[in-house]
Amino acid sequence: MKPRNFRPYVRAVLFFTLASLAHAQSYPSKPLRLIVPYPPGGGTDIVARAVAQKVFENSSQPVVIENKPGASELIGTDALAKSAPDGYTMGLVTNTFSINETLQRKLPYKGIHDFIPVTMLVATPFAIVVHPSVPAQTLQELVALARSKPASLNYASLGPGSIHQMSMEWFKHLAKVDIVAIPYKGLAPALTAGIAGEVQVVITGLTAGMTHIKSGKLRALAVTTAKRTAAAPDIPTVAEVGFPDYDVMTWYGILLPAGTSPDIVAKLGTELTKALNAPEVKERFKTIGVETAPMSPTAFAEFMRSDIQSWARIVKLTGARPD
Repeated sequence: MKPRNFRPYVRAVLFFTLASLAHAQSYPSKPLRLIVPYPPGGGTDIVARAVAQKVFENSSQPVVIENKPGASELIGTDALAKSAPDGYTMGLVTNTFSINETLQRKLPYKGIHDFIPVTMLVATPFAIVVHPSVPAQTLQELVALARSKPASLNYASLGPGSIHQMSMEWFKHLAKVDIVAIPYKGLAPALTAGIAGEVQVVITGLTAGMTHIKSGKLRALAVTTAKRTAAAPDIPTVAEVGFPDYDVMTWYGILLPAGTSPDIVAKLGTELTKALNAPEVKERFKTIGVETAPMSPTAFAEFMRSDIQSWARIVKLTGARPD
C-alpha cells in the first residue's frame, strides 16, 4: 500500500496554529464590548465599569459597556452566545446564570456549553433591607410580622429566577413566611421602589445598597453570607439570627462565547486578573462591600459547575417556577 502524504495536513495545521498565535499576540487590537444583562446603576453595572476602566488602562483599548437587561439575564446572555467567538465580546453573569440552568424550562442558548468561563470578578453578600416605615428593627421581628400578616408584605424581585428572587424565596422557605414578590427590571429601579416605600423589603448587593443603608433611607436587617462582612461588621447574618442553613454569596464573572481561542481566553484572563489585583481597584470595591476574587479559567469553570448543582438543589427545595 502506498504511504499517505500527510504534508498538506501538517502544513494546514501549522498555518492555523501560527495564525491563531499571531491573532492572540496582537489581541486586543480594537475596542472590546462587555454585555451587562442589567440596567445601569445596579451592582453589576458598577463592577463592570470599574473593571472595564482598569482593563482599558492596561490594554490601551476601550471596553464599551452594553446594558441588555431583562428576563433574568437571558437577553444579555443569549446575545453573548450569538456573538462572534473572537474575544471582542464578553459577558458579565452572576449566580442567576447558574439558577437558569435548572429553573428555566427552555433556554435560548445551549446552557453553559455555549460559553467559556474566563474569571470571577468579585464576590459579595446580599443585605436584606427594609423601608424605615416597616415596624421591624431586626430580622426576627420581620419574620414575626410576616407570620402575623401573611402576604401583607412585599419585596422587590428582579424577576423569576433572578439571584435576588431565589435568595429571598429560599429565605421564605426556611422562615416559613409569605412575602409577595413584585418584579422590577433591575436592582436600581428596585432600590428606588424600596426607598420610596413602594415595596417594604429589598434584597440588595452591598455594592448598590451601602450608600442608602448609610444614609438611613433603607434599614439593613441582615447579610446573607454565613459570616459577617468586613464592610458592614455591625449587620448580623441570616444564619446567626436563627437560620443556620442559609448562606448566599452573590458573584459576578466573565464569560466568552464557545469557540474562542484558548490563547485569547488566557490573555483576557490575565488582563482581568491584573485589573482586579490593582490596589486602587481592590480599595474601591472594599468601600462598597465587595471583594475581588479572580480565578483561572479552569478554576472558574469548576466553580460554576458546582454553583449550578447547588442552585439546582435550592430550586427543587423551594419549588420555584420560572413564571
